[in-house]
Amino acid sequence: MPAIRRVLVTLLAVLLAGCASAPVPLDFPKPLPRVDLERFSGDWWVIANIPYFAERGKVATRVTYRLRDDGRIDDLYFFRTRFDREERQWTGIGEVVDPQTNARWRVQFVWPFWFDYVIHEVGPNYEWAIVGHPSRDYAWVFSRERRMDPALYRELLERFAALGYDTGRILKVPQFPEDLGQPGFQ
Repeated sequence: MPAIRRVLVTLLAVLLAGCASAPVPLDFPKPLPRVDLERFSGDWWVIANIPYFAERGKVATRVTYRLRDDGRIDDLYFFRTRFDREERQWTGIGEVVDPQTNARWRVQFVWPFWFDYVIHEVGPNYEWAIVGHPSRDYAWVFSRERRMDPALYRELLERFAALGYDTGRILKVPQFPEDLGQPGFQ
């Protein structure tokens, strides 16, 4: 019986370690001074990201943030696996971890795992946003419009570079069938 107990304790420790927030590197930039959650709420098209297993290969992706009465945020991720397939949805929950700025969140799509989320910048009219993670291994370019002006996209990549992100890893998400196979796209 003691061997089973050790295995269970070890498994529990591993699971709890996976739930812990990532430590913020000393050189990680401070988040925005203040994010207006009402203005940030709503629909965002995922123009680009650093692809990772959950989002890799998805097309026509967007997120919707909705404020809840309990102070948390619904995080709805919509995607297609191909343009000729039906849209699917994953439902997550977000919590603001820095109420002074509202720019640092933690998000959960699968219990018991939480994921850190940092809003680095938003456009003056909340028409675009760049979002990242303390590890700099995850990044997103969001837009209220499904297509982004190429000059603005390059400018946002430069902002990510100034924050220490490897912008060579950031790839556009195909939003239209003609995007498939084009340079710079997943």
